[in-house]
Amino acid sequence: MPLKLYNTLTRSLEEFRPLHPDRVGMYGCGPTVYQLPHVGNYRSIVFFDLVQRYLRWKGFQPKLVVNITDVDDRTINGAAAAGVALGQVTEPLADGFFQDLGTLGVRGADVFPRATLHIPRMVELIRQLIERGHAYVTDQGDVYFDIGSWPAYGKLSRVDLSTVREGAGLELRDRATDEPGKRDPRDFALWKGAKDADRQVGAVWPAPWGEGRPGWHIECSAMSMAELGDTLDIHMGGEDLIFPHHEDEIAQSEAATGQPFARYWLHVKYLVVNGEKMSKSLGNVYRLGDIIERGFTPAGIRYLLLAAHYRKELNFTFDGLRDAQAAVRRLLDFQQRLAGTPVAPDATVSALPDIAARALVAFETALDDDLNTSAALAAIFGFVRESNAELDRARTVTEPDLRQARAALDRMDEVFGVLALANAAPGVDEQFARWVEQRLTDRQAARLHRDFAAADAIRAELTAAGVVIEDTARGTRWKKA
Repeated sequence: MPLKLYNTLTRSLEEFRPLHPDRVGMYGCGPTVYQLPHVGNYRSIVFFDLVQRYLRWKGFQPKLVVNITDVDDRTINGAAAAGVALGQVTEPLADGFFQDLGTLGVRGADVFPRATLHIPRMVELIRQLIERGHAYVTDQGDVYFDIGSWPAYGKLSRVDLSTVREGAGLELRDRATDEPGKRDPRDFALWKGAKDADRQVGAVWPAPWGEGRPGWHIECSAMSMAELGDTLDIHMGGEDLIFPHHEDEIAQSEAATGQPFARYWLHVKYLVVNGEKMSKSLGNVYRLGDIIERGFTPAGIRYLLLAAHYRKELNFTFDGLRDAQAAVRRLLDFQQRLAGTPVAPDATVSALPDIAARALVAFETALDDDLNTSAALAAIFGFVRESNAELDRARTVTEPDLRQARAALDRMDEVFGVLALANAAPGVDEQFARWVEQRLTDRQAARLHRDFAAADAIRAELTAAGVVIEDTARGTRWKKA
């Protein structure tokens, strides 16, 4: 079945066809490390993870690049206010971001490029734009992209910038009208000449037109093309980045290279809290640690972030999070039931394999339809409901039937990553969790065949690995000691 994605660039659902038959170059706009991301930011990050997982599930070989913006106005201002070097602010925040990724079960990008490590590439891109007549240098050492030189500007956002010349109503970052030497209020900064605050925190680099530091937009173009080439297959980010950030990325990248910048643009809708926009004034800005301190689990948070279709607004509420945790609990209960169901070699062949096969088809069909996670979750719970009914009817089943049911559940969780996260204690990676689950399955099989010596040996092996086992009426549970 072909995967279809809604492309913001064309405003249409398109069959996904990468530049190369199997390889996929993907870029997601990551955090600016001036503060820890909030739960709304993580909606996009977890979505990037889902796209990466599903492309691999479909047989592609994705390379995911997610940037770390560690130099811009906000990071510099934060370091200057604290009286410290730039890295003393950004490095701890970047470390906190990576810890949060582990907490949410995000497998991580293949590359996390940092803006400060790609300055030479940015300088080269700006040089090309100046040489081609798409950028100009001011007496102050600033460099601006000349919007008037690029008639295609606006093709992603479809924003009409003609009113900006008269100062009418668009709030544009890097487009202040009082900047010395700026020819047009629509032009955006590629390079900013060094200021006292920049020097104070060590955010100054050399360039042919004068030392300074990059503008925000050029950073993503340089980092993405350095890792993935001039043309990306997929570019992702929050919908708030469509304009001006992604629009500016397209203009500067295509003006510099003469090649299409990105073929498919995927944008994630806002997350709101109790129906309201997240803001400090409302006191509803929640970070991951805040939510976990209230007793919610990472698996429940991950489930909630993936439950709604990415192009639909997600209303974050604590009642909704409790529902998400209950849904995860249902999945865990079903997983444990499959692990604890008695096996009988002479049992009647059950309908479990047919139920599993239908569920996998429904699951894939849903995700092929523009990554419709809500429909995919419906397929999973339909599988759980039908399988439970079949297990109630059959009471005992054959090992091959159970194996197919377990494999189907595991296969679907490869994309969502919820069960693996729920089964893993903090600091337990997915590979370890899968190993534990397999050894518990082996132990159950040994007990059913009354090979108690083998079952005890497996228990001892797990204990030595720091795993605490609890045998209950509903199946075997485990945790890391």
